[in-house]
Amino acid sequence: MKESSIDVQFEVFDAFHQMPEDEKQQAVQFLHRHLERFGDEASAIRKAIDYALKDIPSFGGFVLKGSLENKAIGYVVVNATGMGGYIPENILVYIATDAELRGKGLGKSLLQKTFALAHGDIALHVEPDNPAKRLYEREGFTNKYLEMRRSHKA
Repeated sequence: MKESSIDVQFEVFDAFHQMPEDEKQQAVQFLHRHLERFGDEASAIRKAIDYALKDIPSFGGFVLKGSLENKAIGYVVVNATGMGGYIPENILVYIATDAELRGKGLGKSLLQKTFALAHGDIALHVEPDNPAKRLYEREGFTNKYLEMRRSHKA
């Protein structure tokens, strides 16, 4: 993979550094578009952002924005779990880079900045056929467990 020679500017939003409403909408739209088939509905993305910013009662977290020449090129949403000691303290809920700029090391830059910001361990969910899985593995994520879920609708 090529290393990023692009000078990305980072901006962090959390309970202390609030995200304006128009910025929240931009983040939701960006993630919804660039996560492509690996994403969720816009309403779910918005809820994760609201949890990260403590706009909904939660343990918080943060939203990381990467920009190039004042244009968003990537976002990360991390929710704190409040459960350190037996599960990771953080869940990396969403990460996406601009589809037109992939392969330039931007995802790696976003992940490394996320590691510097997060307090404690980080978990994430990734589908087996998601190409980003290789990046996560290179950056130290391992597959320790098989996740199983049961829907309350079952």
